[in-house]
Amino acid sequence: MNSNKTYHPVLDIITFIAIIFIAYTLQEVIVPLLFAIILSVLVFPIVHFLEKKLRINRIFSALISIITLSLIIMIIATFVGVQMNEIASKSDQYYTSAKEKIIPLINKAEQSTGIQTEEIIQSENMKMGEMVKDNFSNITDFLLASGSLLSNLVIVPLYMFFFLLYRKFFIRFIYLICTKKGNKKETKTILEKLYGVQQNYLIGLLTVMLIVGCLNSIGLLLLGIDYPFFFGFLCALLLLIPYIGIIIGSLLPALVALATKDSIWYSLGVISIFGFIQFLEGNFITPKITGSKVSINAFVSILSIIVFSMLWGTSGMILALPVTASLKVLFDHSSKFEPIGFLLGQPTDEFLKSKARRRLKIWKEIRKNK
Repeated sequence: MNSNKTYHPVLDIITFIAIIFIAYTLQEVIVPLLFAIILSVLVFPIVHFLEKKLRINRIFSALISIITLSLIIMIIATFVGVQMNEIASKSDQYYTSAKEKIIPLINKAEQSTGIQTEEIIQSENMKMGEMVKDNFSNITDFLLASGSLLSNLVIVPLYMFFFLLYRKFFIRFIYLICTKKGNKKETKTILEKLYGVQQNYLIGLLTVMLIVGCLNSIGLLLLGIDYPFFFGFLCALLLLIPYIGIIIGSLLPALVALATKDSIWYSLGVISIFGFIQFLEGNFITPKITGSKVSINAFVSILSIIVFSMLWGTSGMILALPVTASLKVLFDHSSKFEPIGFLLGQPTDEFLKSKARRRLKIWKEIRKNK
């Protein structure tokens, strides 16, 4: 009788492997769907306002919101593309200027190592001109690849339209599935938390981008770097890729600083300023603005970015945090996976302090027994 209720971890492992396999195999379908869901959550307040306040038909409300979002993305992508082409067109000039700064450093290396300057510059393994040009090309290619994640202006907006149009139909479908195993109130709570997590993350991310973009631009202005506002907000835009994006975004202004300024210290100054802003963003700005609803600890955040990048590439890096936050909500409301939800969460100061007191008490008892 009890054998039917025996817990079989092997089945969970097989199920997990099957989910990963399906997610990897069907990424061309799943990734656009996830982007459409997240972006639908972003524009839903606009849709709700148009429907309830302005009494606009649901179809037209969805279309207006999606077209507005698409235009904003296209304007941003076009502006970034034009600026990147302008900067790339000066790559030869930047290379010549950068070479003048690097040669004295190579001469010092020659004095200490005995390697000839010509061997360093003309070596097939390290051609400075190719390095500079390749850096511009690689960064441009990366930005274009990142932009292509949202540039599928046919399928993603189409998914968004149907999600917004049939939202009550889909919610009813979820209720029909979930209420057979649980109660309607709990299902409603889970859906509200899922929506709250996504909305909180998206609004918080946009706010953080604005703040970081302003801080980056001010730092570049103080250093006198060319295109300060473009580089500042470009780096902020790359916050879509947590932790890694701001590092990638600092390389391009650092190269421009190396090519256009008198000293290499300007280039190091750019990296230092962006690194300091990254520290502020990760430890103060994002935690305060995003709030406790996206309560994933730092270790899980980094691990999820690595895992999802292996699964879906750059798309996975962008989707890692919102998907992991959603999984945490589901795990928290599952008696079977609640420990995993706990592990994903943020340890509170109160919890850490209570644990520390408990360890101290145990240590004192051990000392006393000795």
